[in-house]
Amino acid sequence: MLRYYTKVCNFYYGKESKSLVKKNKSIPLHQIKEISFDHIEIITRKSKKKISIHQIKYLSKNLKNKINIDLKKIKSKKKNFSNFNFKNIPNILGVLNLTPDSFSDGGNFNTQKKAIKHATHLLNFGANLIDIGGESTRPGSKAVKENLEWQRIGKILKIVCKKMPISLDTRKSNIMKKGITLGVKLINDVSGLTFDKETINVLKKYKTPFVIHHSQGIPENMQKKPIYKNELLDIYDFFEEKIKLLRSKGIKHNNIILDPGIGFGKTLKHNMSLLHNISIFHSLGFPILVGNSRKKFIKELSKKNDSKFRIGGTIASSIYLMMQGVQVFRIHDVNEVLQSIRVFKNFTNYN
Repeated sequence: MLRYYTKVCNFYYGKESKSLVKKNKSIPLHQIKEISFDHIEIITRKSKKKISIHQIKYLSKNLKNKINIDLKKIKSKKKNFSNFNFKNIPNILGVLNLTPDSFSDGGNFNTQKKAIKHATHLLNFGANLIDIGGESTRPGSKAVKENLEWQRIGKILKIVCKKMPISLDTRKSNIMKKGITLGVKLINDVSGLTFDKETINVLKKYKTPFVIHHSQGIPENMQKKPIYKNELLDIYDFFEEKIKLLRSKGIKHNNIILDPGIGFGKTLKHNMSLLHNISIFHSLGFPILVGNSRKKFIKELSKKNDSKFRIGGTIASSIYLMMQGVQVFRIHDVNEVLQSIRVFKNFTNYN
């Protein structure tokens, strides 16, 4: 049986969007009038067809029903959780790596004084949540033992969880459990909840919000010739199956975020396909998170214009993704990205 996927497209932003919504010429994304769309793309593994929202009524009954079910999820208002405000796109997850070997900032903040100072800066600049990790999962990295990971982050978590909203970047259920009891508001497991078989039980017990992250392979081997039949639809299917599994295990809440895992078992072609078509994931009904900050795809695209922190590429990709309704960015340079977003928003709303 042919499987259909719904991707919203032709987005409008700011003043123009609000005007079109008022005239019923576009549909607001998640009831946010500042961002709306007037076309959808109907995709199968063999074809795709772009149509206006006003042409949906002319589709066959079965296809129209499928599209309308997807549109209901796309139009539905998103409930706030974990200090994220989904009425305001985008939200920022600030990065704080307490590791000696993370791909961009390894060793920069792995003392208590430096870590707390940087977390405070990120929050003051406008991050909604600070994502703290004690294990690098960059391509080629190896897993660290649980005791070492906790040694890197435990004391700092005890301090910062009392002062600010914290997300915990870990693959290990015991680390999650310790973090949750200290007050962690979000679990960000880059393994897609597969590294540790107890992870789902911990998340179920504590009802903690979490990110479903897609990764092909493990950090040691994920960039060794990753292959997909269709990276976009394969990852969509992965999310759908994972959500079904979680429901079957008793996790019924909707405090879940989807992250397609840019750079985690993907070539440049795969990453570009995902970034270009990211709005397909809205039809799953959950907020989308993208970790685009300082990633290798920026180097591959900019070539001789690559730079150490890749701020230009991070800003450009963030605004592009914001225009497709992505709700959360995982960002190192919080001040610079929010500066660009605020300037952009002012232009789109200027009279």
